[in-house]
Amino acid sequence: MSAPTIDRDTMSTDADRRVWEIAATVCDPEIPVLTIEDLGILRDAAMVPATGDEATARVTITPTYSGCPAMDTIRDDLVTALTAHGYRNVQVDFSLSPAWTTDWMTEDGKAKLTEYGIAPPTGRAAAAGPIRVALSVKCPRCSSLRTREITRFGSTSCKALYVCNDCQEPFDYFKVL
Repeated sequence: MSAPTIDRDTMSTDADRRVWEIAATVCDPEIPVLTIEDLGILRDAAMVPATGDEATARVTITPTYSGCPAMDTIRDDLVTALTAHGYRNVQVDFSLSPAWTTDWMTEDGKAKLTEYGIAPPTGRAAAAGPIRVALSVKCPRCSSLRTREITRFGSTSCKALYVCNDCQEPFDYFKVL
């Protein structure tokens, strides 16, 4: 499934675009070189009309997987970022549907992962056909394809731990989900 398209240029108001721009600066606490926009978990941002004295800045995010421990921190960071820019009423919603997939990561985000030393996800999560073929994972340090998985779970559940057979360096691989 591809990411629902979000075109900031067609957002209904400048106020909505501004909420998005601020929210898009929030970084993932587990991989601080990635923003939540890079990860593709930032789903929506808008100003909700006032029901009382002031309008509310509302942001919707989708966890990378249910039970992701970073979501509470991301929510708190969103509230902090928006209040620092003068928004007094902030609401952060979690959306589980559609489920997040690594297909939603930006190409810029994948490049940032490589630069940080984490192999980005390869392939598509929504691949056609019933048989999934394991692909080689490129070492983010020397670009060798001669790598092997050490353990299916790395420093977080979203990553697997690999080692390069050429440079002998271990590295995380952001799994295709």
